[in-house]
Amino acid sequence: MKYAIIGDIHSSKEDLEKVLSHIKEIASDAKIIGTGDLFECTVSKKDITDQKFTALSEVMLNPEGFVELLTFPTVFGNQEERILHITESKEPVRAWIEALPETLGIRGAEVIHGHQWKWGGNPWALQEAHPNERITFYGHSHTSMLSVNGKWQDIDFNILYEMGDGEVLVNVGAVVGACEWVLYEETESSTKKSKFVTFLCASRS
Repeated sequence: MKYAIIGDIHSSKEDLEKVLSHIKEIASDAKIIGTGDLFECTVSKKDITDQKFTALSEVMLNPEGFVELLTFPTVFGNQEERILHITESKEPVRAWIEALPETLGIRGAEVIHGHQWKWGGNPWALQEAHPNERITFYGHSHTSMLSVNGKWQDIDFNILYEMGDGEVLVNVGAVVGACEWVLYEETESSTKKSKFVTFLCASRS
């Protein structure tokens, strides 16, 4: 089974189309899964008040035809949380966002946005994660990264990484601005099952 895991789209229709086309080219049989931050909320955290907006167009970017591209299962991100917090709209898109799960399970792994964990420092980075599965895919920081048993690994694109037996965290990078995504696949022989991840980028092909 193959999974194409993408996230941090932030309403970039052009970049999403590039990534979806790349997935079709590289792994047309892969099931697409999203890590959240599909939309760009135009109201920052520091500007949030008690005001509730009734039109989604007042608080988020939603280019024509963008929603129609979101046909894949996905978790919610902090952008979706903020949109829900500051709106009382009855628009169908808001109801769709509200129904998004916090996590998704895929073949012994979990998908989460990652904003639920502890972030900070200078430079700003992941400080503490709380994964529920041995393998976890996430986003949030817009940086493709791989951690095995708490140690960050040097990575490159288009390289197959076997995911061993330890605790693995995979940041799938960002669609917006970078066109990055991750291919997760599992192979099975007569003796064992092996899991692999490949970091990919539509803008580098």
